[in-house]
Amino acid sequence: MDNNFVDYVRICCRSGKGGKGSTHLHRDKLTAFGGPDGGDGGRGGHIILRGNKQFWTLIHLKYRKHVIAEAGGDGGSSNRSGKEGKDEILDVPLGTIARDLETDEVLCEITEDGQEFILLAGGQGGKGNAHFKSSTNQTPRYSQPGEEGKEEWKVLELKVLADVGLVGFPNAGKSTLLSVVSAAKPQIANYPFTTLTPNLGIVPYHDFKSFVMADIPGIIEGASEGKGLGIRFLRHIERNSSLLFMVSCQSDNIYEEYKILLNELKQYNPELLDKERILAITKCDTIDDELIEELEKDLKKRMKGKFKIPYIFISAQNGYNISKLKDMLWQQLN
Repeated sequence: MDNNFVDYVRICCRSGKGGKGSTHLHRDKLTAFGGPDGGDGGRGGHIILRGNKQFWTLIHLKYRKHVIAEAGGDGGSSNRSGKEGKDEILDVPLGTIARDLETDEVLCEITEDGQEFILLAGGQGGKGNAHFKSSTNQTPRYSQPGEEGKEEWKVLELKVLADVGLVGFPNAGKSTLLSVVSAAKPQIANYPFTTLTPNLGIVPYHDFKSFVMADIPGIIEGASEGKGLGIRFLRHIERNSSLLFMVSCQSDNIYEEYKILLNELKQYNPELLDKERILAITKCDTIDDELIEELEKDLKKRMKGKFKIPYIFISAQNGYNISKLKDMLWQQLN
């Protein structure tokens, strides 16, 4: 299992305290009793999330339990402001959602490279005494203290952003397909649940174009109710713009298996059914052309009405129809 894929972290954030305002009165060689010239305190450091397309996971934040921003500097004489506290910037992969741990409220969603969001604002700096001068009070001897920083627990959650999500039961051949069409090296073995974390692969296409494919761990019946590893992975499917359903040609009933997968998605989030879909019947190197023809006839009869989607017979082992599948996916994405 790839322990480097971390899609959920909890972090205690503490923003910086604002600096206090100064209560200085102007003095120099010529002035014994000048007016107020105390400067403002600097604001405390923010804690900021920033989208970074170089990151694929939240592993770099897994062991960073506390993030503390710097306090603002105090104001000085001659109306000098205190310096601002240094912001703490957390780089996160695109597709990261931030939530408040207490209220569970979604605070933001980072979807673009360089996008920034203030997760926790630093305290305001206090105003210096120069602000409080008036006709009745020429030499105010007070200023504001800086505002305290805040301390709050936040949850960061990653939903993988991919163009094509692979949907199928464990052992449907998803990892094998990904390893053939991209440079991804997922763990592959002939038993269910080999893939315990989403694997991403960049699939090269003609003319230096490419698209991102995510092998999302197998859903089993009941995933939407939290059985198996389901729910954790279904959230990644929400982000894929196109879904590639994969059913092995060795299945007892290809059409029924497709319907079960569809139903799992519907139970979890009906909007998932609005996505573009293709059905790939996998492992076709294990059957002959005659059987493929029979299966195709059967599918033609049953794939009607709302269940009608494009389908293709493929084998990742011997490359059968793989480039045709890439063409179908590319057309669907564009």
